[in-house]
Amino acid sequence: MGFLTPRRPPFNMHFWHWGRRAERLRPTCQDWGNYGSAMPGVAYVIYLIKLLAFIGIGLLILRSTPGIGTLADIRDWWTEPVVFQKMVAWGLLFEVLGLGCGFGPLTMHFLPPFGGCLNWARPGTIRLPPWPDRVPGTGGTRRTVLDVLLYLALVLSAGWLLLAPAEYQGTDLAGPVRMLDPVLAVPLAVLVPLIGLRDKTIFLAARAEHYWVLVLTFFLPFTDLVVTAKILLVLMWWAAATSKLSRLFPYSLAVSLSHTPLTFKWIRKWLFRALPDDMRPSILVTVLSVLVVIVEYLAPLTLLVADNGTLILLAMTTLVLFHAAVILSVPIAAPLEWNAWIIVALLFLFHGRPSLTLATAAHPLLPALFAVPVVCVVTWGNLRPDQVSFLVSMRYYAGNWATSMWALNPTALPKIEQHVVKSSAFAKHQLTKLYGEQIAELFTHKVQTFRALQLHGRALFGLLPRAAGAQHESAFVMEGELVAGAVLGWDFGEGHLHGAQLLAALQERCHFEPGEVRIVVLESVPLGSQAQSYQLVDAATGVFECGRVLLEDMARRQPWEIDNVPVMITSRT
Repeated sequence: MGFLTPRRPPFNMHFWHWGRRAERLRPTCQDWGNYGSAMPGVAYVIYLIKLLAFIGIGLLILRSTPGIGTLADIRDWWTEPVVFQKMVAWGLLFEVLGLGCGFGPLTMHFLPPFGGCLNWARPGTIRLPPWPDRVPGTGGTRRTVLDVLLYLALVLSAGWLLLAPAEYQGTDLAGPVRMLDPVLAVPLAVLVPLIGLRDKTIFLAARAEHYWVLVLTFFLPFTDLVVTAKILLVLMWWAAATSKLSRLFPYSLAVSLSHTPLTFKWIRKWLFRALPDDMRPSILVTVLSVLVVIVEYLAPLTLLVADNGTLILLAMTTLVLFHAAVILSVPIAAPLEWNAWIIVALLFLFHGRPSLTLATAAHPLLPALFAVPVVCVVTWGNLRPDQVSFLVSMRYYAGNWATSMWALNPTALPKIEQHVVKSSAFAKHQLTKLYGEQIAELFTHKVQTFRALQLHGRALFGLLPRAAGAQHESAFVMEGELVAGAVLGWDFGEGHLHGAQLLAALQERCHFEPGEVRIVVLESVPLGSQAQSYQLVDAATGVFECGRVLLEDMARRQPWEIDNVPVMITSRT
């Protein structure tokens, strides 16, 4: 890879450009198998600087807390609960500004490198309420001044916690400890779900399933806070492991391992069955996928129930290395700061406060009040993924996400540019300014390559001819992630953000003609199922076909074998 420009592929760009979609996918997938995504080196430098800034600013915030010692004395104060509380607030603030997950080149944000606050603090942009027909006062898709004020209030409430002093509170086990006054957390605890009812994008971007739930623990006594946080962290790992009990995970793992710049070419060939002709996951990757699930089940369980110091240290080390490996791989969508936060929380909770267990909780029912709803949401999210975001149900890195693919006529893009208020252009337009038209097309095609290498990618591309008709090869095809990144200001693998609801919001503004914009919406696979549901949607006329595709049919195919995909139609208009 180059430092400032992406590495050029080893095939003729002119002839590649004019090939059919399947003919374009084959060389790009094979090139990915040998060289990964081949992002410019400067992209990784940007992420490294951002990660160091996240850690450095976080330390300065802690150091500025009245009563906390200097950084040289960190060994004396890092186990104080106020440290954990401010870590939570800092993580939430960093994410809700758009600086964490979904930032930068690995999510196709270049000029500017993020949307986030640039969209959410701007009236007129698109918002997506989760239940507009059920919750009064949340209808509509246009961001108002009220929405902007709510967002700014959320940002300020998180900042208020970061600047707040700590107070001494007595405990039965550890003597006085320094904690935040629980009253200070009330605005943040209220604003996150309140703004989420108006715009689910901001709720998801705040990583509310993690940070906001932990904010609610601030209202608990110290021992209950620590015990509850431990249980919630363990449930997160178990939920992530459960979501990987699917044949989709090995495909996702192979793509992730081949993407990282630290994976050498000779290692990449062991990730696939037989490069370049068979790019299904190898036996090695399948074994690794099983080991990942075992680690995410057993290591947290050991932390929760073991009383042997050596076992606890081994489990802690395993999980630290696990998340450090994710950081070093610089995964697509780049949840680097979140993984760094998990490492710090792990050390604080299980190494800094090892004596606090469920047996020592002052009110044992309080942890259950947090754990039971989380378990219910995660369970329902695995059984009915169409109703729960993969983030809320904590189905991380599993390769089992709702996705979409958009087919637009050339007349549709000018309408979007003219009628939709947004903070940035589409990714290809951003890249054209940086590298020119030819490299921009190749670069954006890497997103489609990433999708094709996933098992569900075969279905998405195979359904395009059914959605766009005979002219699908000439349509401008765009990954739904890129649509959401531009018009919503944030994208992080959540297909529910760029499905039929977003299409309807664009139709309100652009008034597309029938056939001008059509999309394929592919839902996640429910736990235990072997089929994925899909919808084909026209912007002007709505849903015109529903059906299912079988995982077995996709697993027999190569990423570029996208013609004549078998479908089971359940309804058609």
